Amino acid sequence: MFLKKINPQLDQALTENGFIEPSELQQETFSPIKSGTNLIIQSPEKSGKSTTIAINTIHRLDKPFEQSPRALIIVQSKEKVLEMVSIFETLNHHNKLRVYHTYEQTDIDNDKNLISVGIDVLIGTPKKLHELFSGAGFDINRLKLFIVDDLDIILKNRHEQIISRLVNANEKVQKVFFTSVITEKIELLADSLMLDPTFLETDEEEEF
Repeated sequence: MFLKKINPQLDQALTENGFIEPSELQQETFSPIKSGTNLIIQSPEKSGKSTTIAINTIHRLDKPFEQSPRALIIVQSKEKVLEMVSIFETLNHHNKLRVYHTYEQTDIDNDKNLISVGIDVLIGTPKKLHELFSGAGFDINRLKLFIVDDLDIILKNRHEQIISRLVNANEKVQKVFFTSVITEKIELLADSLMLDPTFLETDEEEEF
């Protein structure tokens, strides 16, 4: 078993794709994310953050359910969106969660139509997700996970208000922020958006 008590369908996909041992990041974050804790996770580049996000999201959601998204994953760019989607395609083979992605170049009307059919995971860039949720009236009260990857870069790109607005639309959702460095701006954001956030730090560099 890749991780203790991991979803069996996910464990099968991990084994089939050569994931034999979890990285330090995956070991250290699995239980806290599973427990519903609000987290700020500091980990260096090439430490497997994207794979860690996919593993925890698939484990938590397990299988398709209802229409509204249950996990929202915010990444910094189109390239990061497509990278995340590729990892989900690899690891979600048996769980069959409905994963949809969007970025600045996708057609917003088409996005709205496909999302309204029913999805479990929505992956996108800050500006495009804000545009979608501001005008489409989607229900995000079903969200279980609100995940931001590369938060340090997203804040450098001045998307702090977008993150805050999306979080405040569902204050009870579990919030998990990944960053390469902890800055004062990140600490202030965590204090404003999270109740008793937990800070975790890993040092291992291991690219997946």
